[in-house]
Amino acid sequence: MFLEIAILLIILIILPDIYIYRAYIHRVPAKKSVKMLYFIPTFLLITGLCLFPLLKGAEMSPRQMIYFGWFMVAFFLFVLPKFLFTFIILFGWPFRRVFNCPRLPFTLMGLALSILMAGMILEGAVIGRTNFEVKEVDFHAPDLPASFDGYRIVQLSDIHTGGWVGYEEELQEAIERVNEQEADLIVITGDLINSKADELKGFEAIYKQLRAKDGVYSIMGNHDYGSYAHWSSKEEEQANIDTLQAKEASFGWKMLNNENTIIYHKGDSIALIGVENWGELRFPRRGNLAKAIKGTEEVAFKLLLTHNPKHWREEVIAKTDIELALSGHTHAWQVSVGDYSPAVLMYPEWQGMYSEGNQSLYVNVGLGIVGFPMRIGARPEITVITLRK
Repeated sequence: MFLEIAILLIILIILPDIYIYRAYIHRVPAKKSVKMLYFIPTFLLITGLCLFPLLKGAEMSPRQMIYFGWFMVAFFLFVLPKFLFTFIILFGWPFRRVFNCPRLPFTLMGLALSILMAGMILEGAVIGRTNFEVKEVDFHAPDLPASFDGYRIVQLSDIHTGGWVGYEEELQEAIERVNEQEADLIVITGDLINSKADELKGFEAIYKQLRAKDGVYSIMGNHDYGSYAHWSSKEEEQANIDTLQAKEASFGWKMLNNENTIIYHKGDSIALIGVENWGELRFPRRGNLAKAIKGTEEVAFKLLLTHNPKHWREEVIAKTDIELALSGHTHAWQVSVGDYSPAVLMYPEWQGMYSEGNQSLYVNVGLGIVGFPMRIGARPEITVITLRK
């Protein structure tokens, strides 16, 4: 599988370069040896792709994963703008042939769009990944007990601790931004890590700072089970999960694994329900909503924490009386332009609030990164949900 992807990427690198060199660089009045310098980034990228299989047999550390992520940023930065430029020029070819249009307008359009794309990639990698956004959301619920009117819930999701190696100060800033909200309740909807619990070493003091009047609650996301790591045995894999859960407990957080707790506030109560990951494809499907909601039948307002937003449509809508569910998982694929993201191709509910009847889902696009260390448009999110009667 990797070989096929590598070949596709190499083609994506080479073809635009050959076209641009022959159509433009070749005509530059300079020595051929100087013009050949144009291919240095291409040579380095192809070399990197060829060396990557050497790491396949080894388990990459969080820092190595970050280095690989930056390699992919360089790949996008040097390849995608040239691919877009070539596409625009070739798009104009029939217009030039049939209508005798000049090449210059298409060249200028391709150049402008390529520069814009390169700028977006750079902004997403240098600024966007730590440009935290605090989103204020009011949620109105007729069944909400009166004393919970104005109750503030901060939601974090998809922190992916391994991606913060080298960015500890920025993560500290995010935690401080959370505490500034003076939340009644903090909830973390999964994916605290990328694969292994030892990613948390060195971050314990940061996570212990999270505070809310009624506590910090968390659930498991697909990455939290270590499904992307290589384990020598099932026992070792389970030990990783046990370590993660013990770490979260040491932070003062309370994990809800297919269970619920009752939150009391000024004499009234609401139910906080947490399910384990309800996944698709290769992701573990351990969520058991029927088990999690037992004992909440008499509670007027129910709040569900479920990592994958697809769970809401599959098992919550019209099958339960849960009024509000909170999810993460999508990251908006770490790319969004306005109200559009390619994440919609896989997740109909990928960002923000969705409602059907009296039931709603809020999808947080996550605080951290996975894979590529950049966020284009989809800023790292701290959600503040205020319950309203």
